[in-house]
Amino acid sequence: MKKILSTMAVLAVIGSAVPAHAADKKLVLPFAGALADNGAKERLGDSIAFYYGAQKTPKVLEKRGSDQTSQKTNAFSKTDTAVCHWAFLSAMLALQKRAQEVGANAVINITSNYKNVTYSSETDFECHVGNIVGGVALKGDFVRLADGKK
Repeated sequence: MKKILSTMAVLAVIGSAVPAHAADKKLVLPFAGALADNGAKERLGDSIAFYYGAQKTPKVLEKRGSDQTSQKTNAFSKTDTAVCHWAFLSAMLALQKRAQEVGANAVINITSNYKNVTYSSETDFECHVGNIVGGVALKGDFVRLADGKK
């Protein structure tokens, strides 16, 4: 019994030494890299056009709303880049699905929106990775463009 109690005491001391909060690393990665991974281009197809940050678009005929998505993925035993690319694809698929639901042919002004803090870029997105989970939050505007193709 004494051995069990001393083992429990040692474990309690070790457990209290571990920080209570998870790591939260901010990464800024290129859209191009994420779109080249996990079959992203094929999975997204070309039925909905995507425009990042302030990229120039064809004439907007009609705005169909705005929305945001926050997608998480398991970070255990994966590289930060792999986690971010997977979460990015999940977020893009969510935006694509919403665009289709509202009858849009494009999502424009796509920006990162982690904890409601906007990061806008025509080339990069923001991702946050912790010890267990990583995530990407995006927002965008759903529109009908005069020419839905890039």
